[in-house]
Amino acid sequence: MDKDRIVGSAKEFAGRAEGAVGDLAGDAQTQASGKAREAAGTVQNLYGQAKDAVRDAGETAAGYAKDAYDKPAETLRDGSQAIAKKVQDNPLGALLVAGGIGFALALLMSRPARRPPPRWRYYG
Repeated sequence: MDKDRIVGSAKEFAGRAEGAVGDLAGDAQTQASGKAREAAGTVQNLYGQAKDAVRDAGETAAGYAKDAYDKPAETLRDGSQAIAKKVQDNPLGALLVAGGIGFALALLMSRPARRPPPRWRYYG
């Protein structure tokens, strides 16, 4: 749990309490101040949640990368099986993708070499 989440939750709670006190007292300024503090706490809490989510995603990605590095043959086999299943599920789409890749490679390989533009000489 991130520090921003804890501080944000505390600010949010304090803002709600201040808004309730403002409601009871009938003071519009205290109500507005409480709403502002509550909103700031909510934003800080959401920021902390986002930081936690990014940290968790990074740790998960690092774990997957470590597993793939530790067991390359198994990872390759799993990837090949996943591709084979996708091709079996959608053969026309796979054919179109393969054809597009082949066409792009053919264009890249058969392109003529670039020549510099001609130089015009002026004798004057």
